[in-house]
Amino acid sequence: MPTLSSRAGRATLALLMLTLSALAIVVASIPTPGRAADPVTVLTSDFEDGTGQSWARRGTVEVVENSTAVAHAGSRSLLTSGRTASWNGPSRDLLSTVTRGTRYTYSVWARAAAGAGSVQLRMSVERRWQGTASYEQVVNSTTVTDGGWTQLTGGYTLANDADFFAVYVETVSGTASFHIDDFSLSYLPPSPIQTDIPSLKTVFAGDFPIGAAVGRPQLLAERGQLLAKHFNSVTAGNAMKWDATEPTEGVFTYTDADAIVAFARANGMKVRGHTFVWHNQTPAWVFNDANGQPMTATAANKTLLLARLEAHIRAVGGRYADDVSAWDVVNEVIDENQSDGLRRSTWYTITGLDYIRTAFRVARQVAPNAKLFINDYNTNVAAKRDKLYNLVAQLKAEGVPIDGVGHQQHGNISWPTGAETDSMIATFIPLGVEQQITEMDTSIYTSSSESFTTPPADRLTSQAARYKAWFDVYRKYKANITSVTFWGLADDETWLDSYPVSRKDFPLLFDVQLQAKPAYWAVIGAASPTASGPASPSASAAPSPSASRSPSASPSASASPSPSPSPSASRSPSASPSPSASPSPSASASPSTGGCRVKYTVTNQWNTGFQADVVITNGGPAAVNGWALRWTFANGQVVNQSWSSTYAQSGANVTITNAAWNGAIAANGGTASFGFLSSWSGTNAKPATFTLNGATCVLG
Repeated sequence: MPTLSSRAGRATLALLMLTLSALAIVVASIPTPGRAADPVTVLTSDFEDGTGQSWARRGTVEVVENSTAVAHAGSRSLLTSGRTASWNGPSRDLLSTVTRGTRYTYSVWARAAAGAGSVQLRMSVERRWQGTASYEQVVNSTTVTDGGWTQLTGGYTLANDADFFAVYVETVSGTASFHIDDFSLSYLPPSPIQTDIPSLKTVFAGDFPIGAAVGRPQLLAERGQLLAKHFNSVTAGNAMKWDATEPTEGVFTYTDADAIVAFARANGMKVRGHTFVWHNQTPAWVFNDANGQPMTATAANKTLLLARLEAHIRAVGGRYADDVSAWDVVNEVIDENQSDGLRRSTWYTITGLDYIRTAFRVARQVAPNAKLFINDYNTNVAAKRDKLYNLVAQLKAEGVPIDGVGHQQHGNISWPTGAETDSMIATFIPLGVEQQITEMDTSIYTSSSESFTTPPADRLTSQAARYKAWFDVYRKYKANITSVTFWGLADDETWLDSYPVSRKDFPLLFDVQLQAKPAYWAVIGAASPTASGPASPSASAAPSPSASRSPSASPSASASPSPSPSPSASRSPSASPSPSASPSPSASASPSTGGCRVKYTVTNQWNTGFQADVVITNGGPAAVNGWALRWTFANGQVVNQSWSSTYAQSGANVTITNAAWNGAIAANGGTASFGFLSSWSGTNAKPATFTLNGATCVLG
């Protein structure tokens, strides 16, 4: 297996650690800043001079030209036509424009060309270093039409060395022509971190380590200072996943993972490894047979797949055996909708439970000092929690070396409650396993249709109450909980900005300027120096759970790279969509569904699948109490996962029923929302009709 020798690999890592140790962060006492600085714009492109303003084609035959056909402002835009691949769109070199370590906001207005109809676009960046190219997504898949302009906005930090760096706009699939206009690149001058506030790691020193999931951008400048001040544990958010460490069989890359480990060593932090086995962010080659074809369930393929799994864990786990204190060995293997509770991933269909057994066995051999965890989302939902309990109990009885259970705890301002969190922890105590909170965040949204550019004060208050309710439970069970980790460092960069839809979310304890939010003060139980309200609001301040959705979302949509030369790499966690656990009431439970309306939106699409979000509006005079939404697919699409709902499919006919907590839809405009992932091939037409509890709904 062509990889670094043990000696060479450790020498490289040691050199990097030495460098970071020499630059170990010394936090000076700086006064709390006042008003945030205004954004600084470093580049704009309005195309009003009649040129392409240094924008160029990515392919060899595409035409990128100034156009007067339509314009967002003024009289001109940039048209890209004659495209031969989805990733070949307009591109702008930014190597000499951006500064490494600075987070920039990328914004552009886009419109499909006349006659193109509806097109899904996204904005990505390409980075090259010494002949190796990397691709990352800045703005998630966004629907644009030929009838108006749509803004694509996202943030990105260049954190790695580069000898080429460019931004480009591409279609998710197909080669439709499109216009762009009024591109801007800007950044917020960094505010100094607050050094005169308590460090989270000190506040919870007697309880459990406090961690954050990070990438290389969070190691730099002010973000690195914030990380070192408040946290004594880090998780490699994406850098240790299979697609990051072994994108090609036997060829390993550890650049980002090494940097995270070195930072942790330089600052006395624990490291959580994430993750050896997952059904997402695993390269396609892993599931191809010896002839390069997709695996089927044969004895030979089972042997091959388990051999690949063992080789991967021995390489990655062995490299970090002295550094990683806990591993998420397997991730998201539970599907509570299955009678046996097991997700029908390719891992399972080829190997049964043997992939889990093998993963833990090999991990124990190569990392004997690390605690080994099974990690999953929505473990606060009774049906899923109990299926996970049964699996862990079975495997431990077999002698599989599982040390602990990881609870992701992706929630929102209304869900889950403190009581649900309490039951989640209490359930696993009889098994005698450690428990960790592994991926925690709290979205300010309760619906996919909401969007705020600035978080409203009442949402921040509710968010603070939700975090306080959870931490009250964590402290109650501190004898059982051995780590609590946030999925991210601050609101300036969070996976929720692109999931379930592209919008700015604010789910963490520190804001976009790295300043402490009400949630921070609620968690530590102290009064904010600038707050006029109570320091630690009670959980009762939050809205009713009946209005909520779980933002626990699947990155599989945003993370599924296209096999093109520009796969958009995932920036997301291992979370998957939210509760779909409880049996739903029958259609007769609804007194009325007159005037129902359905908004069906494909929010992301790639070569083998897509993600959709659905909003149901009850326009009738009576509330709906328990709902079932039905439609028929026309092109062979197959739903394979849903959240905030339970799904069933027979042939082309799909039935989605409510989860336990969102079955009530208020009269005269009340809404309920859910989402799902589906496979497709060739054509992905939207359903033509929907019925809610038997009544036909209006579309749009």
